[in-house]
Parts: sequence; C-alpha cells; structure tokens
Amino acid sequence: MGDFTLELNEDQRQVRDWLHGFAADVIRPAAAEWDEREETPWPIIQEAAKIGIYSLDFYAQQFFDPTGLGIPVAMEELFWGDAGIALSIVGTGLAAVGVLANGTEEQIGTWIPQMYGDASDVKVAAFCSSEPDAGSDVAAMRTRAVYDEATDTWVLNGTKTWATNGGIANVHVVVAVVDPALGSKGHASFIVPPDTPGLSQGQKFQKHGIRASHTAEVVLEDVRVPGDCLLGGKEKLDERLARAREKAKTGGERVKNAAMATFEASRPAVGAMAVGTARAAYEVALDYARTRVQFGRPIIENQGVAFQLADMATQIDAARLLVWRASWMATAGKPFTHAEGSMSKLYASEVAKTVTAQAIQILGGNGYTREYPVERMHRDAAIYTIFEGTSEIQRMVISRALAK
Repeated sequence: MGDFTLELNEDQRQVRDWLHGFAADVIRPAAAEWDEREETPWPIIQEAAKIGIYSLDFYAQQFFDPTGLGIPVAMEELFWGDAGIALSIVGTGLAAVGVLANGTEEQIGTWIPQMYGDASDVKVAAFCSSEPDAGSDVAAMRTRAVYDEATDTWVLNGTKTWATNGGIANVHVVVAVVDPALGSKGHASFIVPPDTPGLSQGQKFQKHGIRASHTAEVVLEDVRVPGDCLLGGKEKLDERLARAREKAKTGGERVKNAAMATFEASRPAVGAMAVGTARAAYEVALDYARTRVQFGRPIIENQGVAFQLADMATQIDAARLLVWRASWMATAGKPFTHAEGSMSKLYASEVAKTVTAQAIQILGGNGYTREYPVERMHRDAAIYTIFEGTSEIQRMVISRALAK
C-alpha cells in the first residue's frame, strides 16, 4: 500500500494538544465575560503572546507546515475555545496573509513583525477591504489611491467597513482603487504604517456574535503613505495594470485581484474556524444528551436525539476533510480547479450554523439561555456564512469553476 494517510504526525499532535489546553484553560473560561463586554480581550491576547501562540514565529511555523494542516488544526482548536476571543487572537493573520500574498520579501520582513509586536507590547493588524457599498461586489469599491510622483507617495481617501481590528491596529493593510476603468482588476493593496495622519476609526459595530472581536469602520482622509508601502511595488503594479488593460481590449489571461488573492488563501482557514465552533457545540450537546434524563433514561437513548447527534458528527467530519483537502492542495501548489477552497469554506460554514442550531434544540430551554454556551456558539456561527465571501458568493465561485 502507498503512504497516503489522514493521521497527524507527532509534531502536529503536540501542537494540537497544546492549543487545545490553552483553549480549554484560558479561552473558554473567559468566553462569556468578553462576549458580554464586547471588548478586545487584551489580557487573553497577551497570555497567548507570552507562551508563543500570538507571534509571527508560531504562525509562520503553521503556515509553512509541508502538509498544509498546521493552520487548519490551529484554527479548529482555538475556535473550539471561543470564536470571538479566537478571532481577536488570529485576526491579525488576515492582514499578514494580505502581505504574504501580495508583498515583496522586504515588505514581508519589515511589516509582519510590526503587526504582532511582542509579549511585553502586543500589537494587532487590520485588513481593510469591504466598504459600505462594496462588500461582495468588490468592483464597486470607491476608496482611491492616487500616486504623487513628485514625492513618491500614495494618497488614500475613502471609508472601509467591517474591518477586524480596524482603527485599533498598529498596521492597516488597505485595498484601494488605482485605476477605476479596470473595475476589480484596478485594485492594489497598501500598508498604512502606525500613527499615519488621516487614518481614524469610524463606527464600532455592536454585533450579533463574535462580540469579543473588534469590528469597525476605518476612515482615510488624505492619508499619505510612502511609495514602498504599495504591496508588490510600483513596477509590478504597472505590469499588472498593463496586462489588465490589454485583456480589457482583447481578452486573455485572468489578472489577479489584490483582495481576492488574500481571500483565496484564507478560505480553508475560515472553514477550520467553523469546524471548531461546530465541534464545540456538538460536544456540549453530546455530553448533555448522555447525562440529561427524561422519562427514566438519558435522552441520547431516544432515536430522535441520537440521530441528530449522528448527523452532526458526520457533517463535522466531512467539513474537516474538505478543509484539510483544500489546505493540502494550497500548500502543494495544486490549483483549485473546482473551487475546492470555496467548497471547504461553504460547507463548513453551513455545518456550523446547522450544528449549533441542533445543539440548542437538544438542550431545549437550557440551550436557549446564556447559562449554557451553545446559545453564544450559535450566534458566533452566523458570521461564517457571511465574512470573507458569503455562502452565495462561494456557490457562485464554485458554479463558475464547474462551468469551465
């Protein structure tokens, strides 16, 4: 037989167990408090930094895991603890992925360390793409970046919305329009360094779920950033725009969009987050069904409950396998010819919503109260079918891939 295996190696198991311990001992006991406070859980992030979870080194190790499973395993365990707190811990990663996907080696080495800070001075970063009138429709983006050749600076103006860590971040990565005539192909990504004049936080959103994660508008008013803050550099941008203009005239190769490159890379990770939340709710429901006695026997002995749990367990395992496949493909350099990344995000997200709702049903009235965590998990799960591409957008991506 060949070497095919779905078993984690020893190093991966050790990391998984370490993260699970942190999620169980630090994140989960604090989850209800920070959900109610609706504030960034800085003490928890600092605890994660002290032991090396919130750090560039840790995420680099997981990102460069040759099997591709480092990131999804880490995401599942942290989000098993609590989605809101976990997103506060990993939210900086989206900005880091934006730099990794579009930046030069020098930009990666300069800016990603500043996104995290260190254990004594924790920092966060924000990826700013969505706008009030441009969520799923990235072609409707209005934030402009205009090059000032005399000073070799870019001037950014516009408003971003739904930005995780927006306004409180040390480093912001902003997607802006550089050539409106090219639609979504005329976008580029920019680093906005710390304390840059003109950048401010707009409205902070009060959310249905993931309340411990800071989400806000970012307002850019004549924000000037140096020329070397354009991710990838101007020469590369000019070449890409030239290809896009040629394609607009004659048709031809697909030109990469700056924001989409980030989302394509992160979709399996979002799927893993959803798996973690679903698994957490399933485990609460399973334990409750084993111990809750009605009509003289545990409710798990009732077929109506037992079959729900069987479906939940099956769906969670299937979602994890889709996530692992997409993560392995991305690391192995295999193209998502059938939109496998979107498949993983779509299915895992829908499973999280379904499983957390079923968990509430199994717990009955108790599940509807804040005394039990499944109510919070259900609220948290709603975001997975919305952010980084709604389920409808994922279906569109998948259907287009199938039609080719």
